[in-house]
Amino acid sequence: MLKKLTFMGSALALTLAAASVSHASVSAQEAAQLGNSLTPFGAVKQGNGKDPSSPEGIPAWTGFDKSQIPASYTRPGQHHPDPFASDSVLLTIDANNVGQYAAKLPTGVKAMMETYPDTFKINVYPSRRTTSAPQWVYDNTKKNATNANLGATGVTGAFGGIPFPILSGNNEQKALQAIWNHILRWRGIYVVRRASEVAVQRNGSYSLVTSQQEVYFRYYDPQLSEEKLDNIIFYYLSFTMAPARLAGGAVLVHETLDQQKLPRQAWGYNAGTRRVQRSPNLAYDTPIAASDGLRTADDTDMYNGSPDRYNWRMVNDQPVEMYIPYNNYRLADPSVKYSDLLLPGHINPEYARWELHRVWVVEATLKEGQRHIYARRTFYIDADSWQIAAIDQYDSRGDLWRVSLAYIKNYYEVPTQWTALDTFHDLRARRYHVQLLSNEEPSSLDFTQPAPGDQYFHPAALRRRGR
Repeated sequence: MLKKLTFMGSALALTLAAASVSHASVSAQEAAQLGNSLTPFGAVKQGNGKDPSSPEGIPAWTGFDKSQIPASYTRPGQHHPDPFASDSVLLTIDANNVGQYAAKLPTGVKAMMETYPDTFKINVYPSRRTTSAPQWVYDNTKKNATNANLGATGVTGAFGGIPFPILSGNNEQKALQAIWNHILRWRGIYVVRRASEVAVQRNGSYSLVTSQQEVYFRYYDPQLSEEKLDNIIFYYLSFTMAPARLAGGAVLVHETLDQQKLPRQAWGYNAGTRRVQRSPNLAYDTPIAASDGLRTADDTDMYNGSPDRYNWRMVNDQPVEMYIPYNNYRLADPSVKYSDLLLPGHINPEYARWELHRVWVVEATLKEGQRHIYARRTFYIDADSWQIAAIDQYDSRGDLWRVSLAYIKNYYEVPTQWTALDTFHDLRARRYHVQLLSNEEPSSLDFTQPAPGDQYFHPAALRRRGR
């Protein structure tokens, strides 16, 4: 009898273990589609069959052709000249004609037009599928397709590429895979940037907070491996430069892959007290001070951290065609001053570029017994890059409350698809927060510096550098 119970217990344990892990279940034959009928990141390579010079057309994917880099781009860290500056607006969608295009717009974008009917609009340009990455990232992505596993609290079997370029499994597993693809998407190895963020008040007033930020994406360091990650996927370090009352303060984050195994580690340095203190609550819906409460910790980068507080589902079986921000070089152009860009309610739409692209729609609903200020979130994820382009955020009553937008562009010197800037809108308060402003900074992102060692991102080093 004892042997029988022991066997039954072992079988139950194996069953539970199997239920907690979704194997990639993508065969080598399926993975062979990557780079052929599919892009190296898993999107459909062919266009939609409509005129690519029209607002309804999506061209075939070719990536970014480096021959298109403007000759005026001459040094790393330089602001990016727009390679598509000669493109013309094909369509303008505003409060007057939004009904005609409602099916191709995120819910939050339609709500922005309703909230700001006289000023908010989107200018649609020809679609250009510029997502691209180095060949070794494509090679790693193809390996991940057959090796990556979705665990109960993280990802295993993946390194140096998109973990799940071909989604598989049941609906919830596919939704989680899409979110992990965003979290672990390619953004270079080590990047240094000086940028500003602002909380724009209802009357349009704002005060800049400027910082220098350094991010070491260990998950993409070719000198490492999955085994050498030690559960750390990136280090993030930020020093506040201005205003004077905040200057010298710093934040250090060790971002973990499995946040149940080891939660995110974060520290803050106070220049006044010259002390480094742990920041154990820098996660989920903790408000970010520099955003005036308009951005939560997991709003940063559109979404980050553990997805464990939500139930996840794919809204559609396949990507749908939607208008999203894309190839937004003008938003970071040094000729565009912050005073011209930052309007009451939203950024100046004349400087933003929108295009028609294929988008995965993923919905997250707060689990029973869990706490978060957003009871539901809808994510619109660019199928080419796995970058979240837009988010609708709902309160506990089910009402749309906040809207986040990522103004995507290609950093063609790397190359990598990231954002020119991110905006976070509170539709009720009619205030918004903008992150990653660089127009009036002396340089843009610099991807060329060698990645420092792990000790550079140790809390003790934070104290020494703060001094």
